Amino acid sequence: MLEKIRKMLTVRNRTVRELLAEALGMFILMVFGLSSVAQVVLGRGAFGQLLSINLAFGIGVTLGIHAAGGISGAHLNAAITLTQCILGNLPWRKLPAYLTGQFLGSFMASVTVFGIYYDALHSYTKGNFTVTGPTATASIFATYPSPCVSLLGGFFTEFMATAMLLLGILVIHDEKNNEALKGTQALLTGILVLGIGLGMGMNTGYAINPSRDLPPRVFTAIAGWGTDVFTAGHYWWWVPVIAPSLGSLAGVLIHKLFIDFHNQPDPDHGNEKGRPVVETS
Repeated sequence: MLEKIRKMLTVRNRTVRELLAEALGMFILMVFGLSSVAQVVLGRGAFGQLLSINLAFGIGVTLGIHAAGGISGAHLNAAITLTQCILGNLPWRKLPAYLTGQFLGSFMASVTVFGIYYDALHSYTKGNFTVTGPTATASIFATYPSPCVSLLGGFFTEFMATAMLLLGILVIHDEKNNEALKGTQALLTGILVLGIGLGMGMNTGYAINPSRDLPPRVFTAIAGWGTDVFTAGHYWWWVPVIAPSLGSLAGVLIHKLFIDFHNQPDPDHGNEKGRPVVETS
């Protein structure tokens, strides 16, 4: 009986499997991340600080990569998926499936965290969900710029933070250079995201990912926060969509200009840079 059910539920289409993998990986990432923000905001600092949010997103990234990595490559980021398509590493026909999976997982994570903290949200806000003000809670789900940050400054922050994300990912996975040990890539990517949050999180909340920011923003618009989620911060909503997409391409370009283009095997001398590594191992 169980075998029959398994066969009925098994998905054989590769693109659909990739969609499902991206959805689950994104769901895991976002549940860890958003719930940590909710706990800090609604607990008024008694149940964590900014560090706990950074750690939770790092843990979520690591587990999300482990969940989806073997099936879809665990992009878990629309900017990364778009960049892979531009570079020719992913067929353009798969872009809608990847984005759909990521957006679905992120949206459902928002619904889940909203359900977990529904009572606390009502207690904290007295049922008045706002984007700004002393009891603002929209930032639990999507990112908003700090009051002292201009639109241009926020755009540059998201651009550079995403460039560092892609640069770090490429360094971790660079097989022609000093790549990470097999099995540690997911953990190191989580630590990379933690580092970005620790160093570049103050200005904008380091969205660095359209799939992390846009679906929860749409959810908050539906769930009671209204259209203010799109107009707040001088119509901030488009920055976490565009800036990471451009920053992702910039990170790839930096890696190619400084490392990848020049790091090709020399047929006359062999792979000299690899010798010390082999000897050490």
